Amino acid sequence: MAILQKFMEKINSKMPCTAELGYNEPMALHTTFKVGGPADLWIKPEKEHFPAYTAFLLGAARAEGIPVFILGGGANLVVSDRGIRGIVLDTGAWSGCDFFPGKKESSGEAIILGGTQADTAVEAAAGQGWGGLEFLAGMPGSIGGAVWMNARCYEKSVSDVLLETELLDEALNRRVAYYIPEEYGYKKSPFQNRDVLILSARFAMKKRPEAEMRQEMGSRRLDREAKGHYRFPCAGSAFKNNRDFGKPTGKIIDGLGLRGLTRGGAQVSPWHGNLIINTGNATAADIRGLVEEIVTRVNSLLGIELEPEILFVGEP
Repeated sequence: MAILQKFMEKINSKMPCTAELGYNEPMALHTTFKVGGPADLWIKPEKEHFPAYTAFLLGAARAEGIPVFILGGGANLVVSDRGIRGIVLDTGAWSGCDFFPGKKESSGEAIILGGTQADTAVEAAAGQGWGGLEFLAGMPGSIGGAVWMNARCYEKSVSDVLLETELLDEALNRRVAYYIPEEYGYKKSPFQNRDVLILSARFAMKKRPEAEMRQEMGSRRLDREAKGHYRFPCAGSAFKNNRDFGKPTGKIIDGLGLRGLTRGGAQVSPWHGNLIINTGNATAADIRGLVEEIVTRVNSLLGIELEPEILFVGEP
């Protein structure tokens, strides 16, 4: 810990920036599953100097051999019970949306900072009459995470409206990556194979009546609520939906009678087979064990290899 404290003293002497800091910070406070051991250092830089400060911090950490984990909204994420070594960089303060009219009266664009909560971005767009992101209503997580995952729900993917992404690239330079369809797939983006930080994304938007948008947004949130997304801490869908399987993953799990299956404090939701919940005292090991048990049972009984959507991170 003393090493990280000296490291931060050096950083702040050369690149002052207001930031929230937490040593031995419980990651259960920063994930939607509400599990996870401590991060050696959790840091949330202020918005005003975020890109420059972050580039400097990442470069210095790289030179010192200190690992850095980039945290968005903490959704689709299970941090191990032993936590994360090194630094967790929280992007949550890097938040905001701007909307611009296009060449045609009915078209426009949005530039949304990576740390912006997806539901916040949807609300901001609807408030200004811009449609295109309504399918993300009620979804936990950040815009940066949604782009990284190429989030998909209600038959629509982020890549359907994505125009370009601004990054801190591998050399810690600000670069624009234009949308290339061939680089995206079902919950796949080119950034999953790169050591980059998503700073912002530009989306294609269309003018749409606010009342119409809010009706759709409300129906999406009600659907999530009916599936139990908000009743207990969880990460949304536990497994990807592979269309080659002939039916949604939740129905495959339901068909094997696995609803309600428990491992410690983790449980397959009684309301939806593709949802794993923290009933109150789950550990990361409980969740991981339950995921592995479901994968094993489905594979042995049906020959289907389920792919977890949840990301398991941290010290094993």
